[in-house]
Amino acid sequence: MSDTVLDVQGLTCPLPVLKANKALRGLPGGARLVVLATDPASVADFRAFCGETGHELLAFAEVDGVLRFTLRKRASA
Repeated sequence: MSDTVLDVQGLTCPLPVLKANKALRGLPGGARLVVLATDPASVADFRAFCGETGHELLAFAEVDGVLRFTLRKRASA
């Protein structure tokens, strides 16, 4: 299964998390979503989002100001 990529660069809190949540709803359990964001607040937002929803934050990296989050949708969602 390939990763789904969601580009929310240029959007600010809370839009990156809201759009990621919407994208995850359309994916099967266990699927991976890669989110590309530029809002520094997204780091804390995605950690909190995953903690509250049960989705897993697999990886986080920043390259040239672009934040890359790799999420795995919880199996029962």
